[in-house]
Amino acid sequence: MTEREPIAVVGLDCRFPGARNAQEYWSLLMDGRDGTDRVPEQRWDADRYYAPPSAAPQSAREARPRGRSNSVRGGFIADPDAFDPGFFGIAPREATAMDPQQRLLLQCSWRAIEDAALAPQDLAGTETGVFVGVMANEWAFLQLADYDRITARYGSGNGYFMGANRVSYHLDLKGPSLAVDTACSSSLVAVHLAVNALRAKECDHALAAGTNLIMTPVINIFYAQAGLSAPDGRCKPFSASADGIGRAEGVAVLVLRRLSDALADRQPVYAVLKETGINQDGRSNGITAPNRWAQQRLIESVWRRAGLTADDIRFVEAHGTGTLLGDFIEAQALGELTSGRGGGSVALGSVKSNFGHAEGAAGIAGLIKAVLALHHRTVPPSRFADDENPKLDLSGRRLSLLRSPLKLPSGTVHAAVSSFGMGGSNAHAVLGSAPRAVHHSRHAAPGVFTLSARTPERLRANLLAQADALSRRPGSQLAQLCWTSNRVKSRLPHRAAVAAGDLPTLVAGLRKAAERAEGAARMDGGRRGVPSVAFAFTGQGAQHPRMTASWYRSCPAYARHLEEIDTLLAPHTGVSVRDQVLDGDAEVQRARLAQPALFAVGYAMAATLTEAGIRPSYVIGHSIGEFAAACAAGALDVADAARLVARRGALMEKLPKDGGMLSVSLGATEVEPLLVGRARLGVAAVNGRRSTVIAGDLDELAAVEKELAERKVSVRRLTVSHAFHSPLMRPVVEEFRRECADVSDRRPALPVFSTVYGRELSGEESMDAAYWARQINEPVRFAEAAGALLATGVTHVVEIGPRAVLTPLLSTLRADGDHAVSLHSAHPGEHASGHRPQQLFGELWCAGLTPDWDLLYDAEDRVPRRLPPYLFDESFRSWRSGAAPGRPEPSTPSVPPGADTAAVPSGADRGESCPPAPAGDLSDSLAVVTRRLVCRVGGHDPQHVHDHDRLHEDLGFDSIRVMELKTRIEDALPQLGSLPIEDLLASLHTVADLVAYLRSQLPHGSATPLPMTMEGTR
Repeated sequence: MTEREPIAVVGLDCRFPGARNAQEYWSLLMDGRDGTDRVPEQRWDADRYYAPPSAAPQSAREARPRGRSNSVRGGFIADPDAFDPGFFGIAPREATAMDPQQRLLLQCSWRAIEDAALAPQDLAGTETGVFVGVMANEWAFLQLADYDRITARYGSGNGYFMGANRVSYHLDLKGPSLAVDTACSSSLVAVHLAVNALRAKECDHALAAGTNLIMTPVINIFYAQAGLSAPDGRCKPFSASADGIGRAEGVAVLVLRRLSDALADRQPVYAVLKETGINQDGRSNGITAPNRWAQQRLIESVWRRAGLTADDIRFVEAHGTGTLLGDFIEAQALGELTSGRGGGSVALGSVKSNFGHAEGAAGIAGLIKAVLALHHRTVPPSRFADDENPKLDLSGRRLSLLRSPLKLPSGTVHAAVSSFGMGGSNAHAVLGSAPRAVHHSRHAAPGVFTLSARTPERLRANLLAQADALSRRPGSQLAQLCWTSNRVKSRLPHRAAVAAGDLPTLVAGLRKAAERAEGAARMDGGRRGVPSVAFAFTGQGAQHPRMTASWYRSCPAYARHLEEIDTLLAPHTGVSVRDQVLDGDAEVQRARLAQPALFAVGYAMAATLTEAGIRPSYVIGHSIGEFAAACAAGALDVADAARLVARRGALMEKLPKDGGMLSVSLGATEVEPLLVGRARLGVAAVNGRRSTVIAGDLDELAAVEKELAERKVSVRRLTVSHAFHSPLMRPVVEEFRRECADVSDRRPALPVFSTVYGRELSGEESMDAAYWARQINEPVRFAEAAGALLATGVTHVVEIGPRAVLTPLLSTLRADGDHAVSLHSAHPGEHASGHRPQQLFGELWCAGLTPDWDLLYDAEDRVPRRLPPYLFDESFRSWRSGAAPGRPEPSTPSVPPGADTAAVPSGADRGESCPPAPAGDLSDSLAVVTRRLVCRVGGHDPQHVHDHDRLHEDLGFDSIRVMELKTRIEDALPQLGSLPIEDLLASLHTVADLVAYLRSQLPHGSATPLPMTMEGTR
């Protein structure tokens, strides 16, 4: 890395007047629209602080009345009070105390990281830096003016530093974290600091941000008194009608990386920051007056360090406030550098013409405009270009305002951005277009698109947003888009997965999933403990032509594992089992090939899932399935297993085809009397309480079948070549025992639930020659073995095989258990989807497992693509109107002293949804009181607080809130005495844990009912 390595802009998100996101921002710029509007009533009573400009003022006081602004207009973002506190684990009361700029920065940062095709969770714990430019802190002015209302929450809710620190804290970012205030240049200075931190390797990713909210008329009045305010609230940069500043607000975040790192990860790049710089005016005409020479020196220095001249710059995004003095000085400074350039003029513009001066966010607003212009290779037009100020002599300085969009040429293109602070702190940046990178995906490669959200309602909204966006994407990107979703969109509790082989199918699937979002799977975030997985391997009879061909076509890892096991089988079978399976050869139905084929398929599936991180904690196998189970458990070498299953199938193939198998809806004890006197019949398998398989001589089997039919017992003939697990298998047992003699005697590395013994193998038992010989004609005791498996508390069972045979049996057995078990079939059968592996991975993920998605995709499909970022819940609102001190506006609700906010949900203080407990029921009373206290301290709606909610992660209890909760508990429950804080912290995992701890602290034998109304719960 060189000292001046370029820095890539890999992600961004923004909200500006008239634009809720980057896409709308670009449309606003390209359309040349006006984003300004009248001061919203939510902010302040604009008419109250407005004095229209006098046509012929007789004095300075008349021209600029004190305490008044000359404008009622500006650039305002929509819904600045909307926030999703629960998403970030922030209690409602804390969110209410937070400066809305912090709230906006949190959501904008998350979305910008996702826009970079990164999962925010993947940056947690990394040396990622956060650099925030901020100029205004009006929330503190509104919140802290009343000393009686100040609580501990307001300390962390206000202050410039918290803008950056809040993002670092909630996203767990460990790199530099700071806020910078250089007035109007703050955010571009923040970008400069981020660039330098990346080059110095202080961080590998950096969030560079800017924010500005207009909450009071204070700065409006200041601008008016200083003669800087445009009466119509609009900036008109470089225009003959320029008459001052129109204020604006906004929030934006850029994600930056060293270009070499971004390219190595094949990350999409918007544009490249070639060089940045800052300086100061020093002593000039006045501390608020711009300095032409300082601006010129800075721009010249940055261009020189970037190795560029004016000939290389295609357009400049100027500071351009629309003040006569400011525009004139900036034109002079730029013109000194551009007037001698070759070729045509440099395009000049300022985004302030679209919505005003965003102050602390102004620099990043201009920078994002330049970034998007380079990305789209089009420079938007400038508003008021038709009214260019002739006194600026822009044409003589080889500068031009754009009346229409400018199409940029191919190849590398450069742009420049300026931002100048009122106190003389100047910033400048030079950008270049992103290097061209083309990443083609495999033709018609399938994928599984995953999406998660915090709530079902948000899941639905995000599914629809993704469907709308994907409907406009090229179909060739399907696999890459799916892989990106697996990587970026898969960490939240409510989940949906859609597998598809083409983009229209995916879009339709996402829209259908949105209709079912209310019933989508929800993960408990660890509340159920670590998941445990069992592999259940299917036995003979599950085979069918071209079984798992879709796995071979659509899952590269499965194809690799199937080829590996085929190589081991071929010397013993004399043919390629893989080819027999994939070609649909009828020979695969014969025992000689059916058993090796089932083993190969089971082994390859299990190896694929294990490689994908779905590792079994237990295994069970049905008949021939026990060989693959033994391999998965480490009890049998794969090469030995390949030899044995081939030999086993060949031996059985030689037996006479005079046997059959009959499934009957009776228990094993009810079947035994039917076998008396029928020596060539036996119980082949016990699959359930009323599911037994009889096998043996065809004539004797027919007699049993007839007898049961007369008794109205349900029976079904199985399509098999021989009577497996019956007395007819005895002739091959000893020869197979000799074949197994040299098999190593290895203890399983995982618990094996033996279907020979009907239980888990003990620590001293192994699957030796005697075991495999006995397995040939002993009954398959699946029901007993599976019952023992389910009794372990296993959370997930995956049937490994080409057809769902065991899953229905397990479902019946599961109904008898006392805990939930998630059942999955790796391949349901002949009618399985053509992209079944993708479906299975999606099912397992929705059920709470975390597969390695890379196994589903070839290298050319593992390319990050941008997806629409997360849509947050906007139902929470909190705002304070900007009234003058001591002069509350009529619309402002009265707030009693000591109350935290009027935005706390109704009933949160009183716990109205928590019904009174019976007077004599101490346990219930304690739980009700505890929940009321939790809701009171956090400001939560009691209807949304449950026993399993985690106090820190879900309810936002930090150390300040824990201390407040401790105090309230001690006030409400004096019989507990003083609670040791270290004990309380240790018990604060969930609400239920807290209740249990408090119950343990009550005096032994206490039967005194707890009061239902006390000071601590009000």
